[in-house]
Amino acid sequence: MRIHTREKPFTCTQCGKSFELQISLTNHMKIHTGKKPFTCTQCGRKFNQSSNLNNHMKIHSGEKPFTCPQCGKSFRLQYSLTNHMRIHTGEKLFTCTQCGRSFNQSSHLKNHMKIHTGEKPFTCTQCEKSFRLQYSLTNHMRIHTGEKLFTCTQCGRGFNKSSNLNNHMMTHTGEKPFTCPQCGKSFGLQGSLTIHMRIHTGEKLFTCTQCGRGFNKLSNLNNHMVIHTEEKPFTCPQCGKSFGLQGSLTIHMRIHTGEKPFICPQCGKSFNQSSSLNTHMKIHTGKKSFTCAQCGKSFNQSSQLNQHMMMHTGKKPYTCSQCGKSFSRSSSLYNHMKIHTGKKSFTCTQCSKSFTCSSSLNRHMRIHSGERPFTCT
Repeated sequence: MRIHTREKPFTCTQCGKSFELQISLTNHMKIHTGKKPFTCTQCGRKFNQSSNLNNHMKIHSGEKPFTCPQCGKSFRLQYSLTNHMRIHTGEKLFTCTQCGRSFNQSSHLKNHMKIHTGEKPFTCTQCEKSFRLQYSLTNHMRIHTGEKLFTCTQCGRGFNKSSNLNNHMMTHTGEKPFTCPQCGKSFGLQGSLTIHMRIHTGEKLFTCTQCGRGFNKLSNLNNHMVIHTEEKPFTCPQCGKSFGLQGSLTIHMRIHTGEKPFICPQCGKSFNQSSSLNTHMKIHTGKKSFTCAQCGKSFNQSSQLNQHMMMHTGKKPYTCSQCGKSFSRSSSLYNHMKIHTGKKSFTCTQCSKSFTCSSSLNRHMRIHSGERPFTCT
């Protein structure tokens, strides 16, 4: 009867959350105590409930008995399929009372509400970074431990999250079932398309409390906050440059190793980031989806349009602390600071001449290679 009356007589003494059943409270308390009595025999991961362990075991067995009749995607759990079906139906039953954003799962709404409250109860013991969700902290800890439980069977690349592996697999399959109706760009995930659409609508749900800058993704806001906090725990062992994110360091390391795993199928040019390849592909298609409302100039990236708009507004938010010179881009400020420090991290392998930025080194290398990419017409 408590389902109908919504009576929840069992309340957590630590966080105030209430439950209909005593056993639900008992299981919940394990979050605070950290007690995880159920251990996976294959990878050693621990869980606070046997049902969570049973669901986890399907990751190792690969069992996915519940299949979507519309797109063929399979799931380990029935409720995962039920939630997935709402992507196709567009049904979003749960709405945020503060910003009006709707969600197809109540858990997503609960997690979203913490954005408004600023609640981050789970803190990393190594770098003190805080998170809204326990599993976000668990995933974050793997950055420090280097643990990568999920491995791609095709290329051997390891990941610390199963969702990252699933997204990576689309690199091999090329599957992109969700297409933008405005610019034709396709995505492997519905969520990626939803976020992309904000580029066209101009919707920016996430605002920096320090400078007022808006973002269309929470992750972009989190990355931006590093500018204000100057927190950069990940340092390059070769040149000493530090980064706020592990992924940024991984991409940066390719400058030193020369690794360029993303290859253009049309001209064979290689890139160290998939985003750089995507941008490059627009050279071949000639597509420029983002147009300046003031002068009509078009761009193939929204970031290029945003940078261009600063020419009209004159906005230069990044200021040198030593000489007061301002810049429209953080990267320009970073390169400028090397004038004061004299730091030259990029060295020519042929003549040992050093440069402050990789682009200067690339231009210099043409002296040795004899490459002349620009022809007078």
